[in-house]
Amino acid sequence: MAIDMEIYKWRHLIENFFCKLKEFQRIAMRSDKTVSNFAAVTTLASAVINSR
Repeated sequence: MAIDMEIYKWRHLIENFFCKLKEFQRIAMRSDKTVSNFAAVTTLASAVINSR
């Protein structure tokens, strides 16, 4: 079974990003009641992670 290292590299980065994203309690618990609120909190958390 051959592994495409380029795809594996991106997979690793994405898994690390979701791990960091789950550090935010509201996202891990999905305490937001609407989809739009959840999307807003996810976007905000992504911006915070990206700025670090």
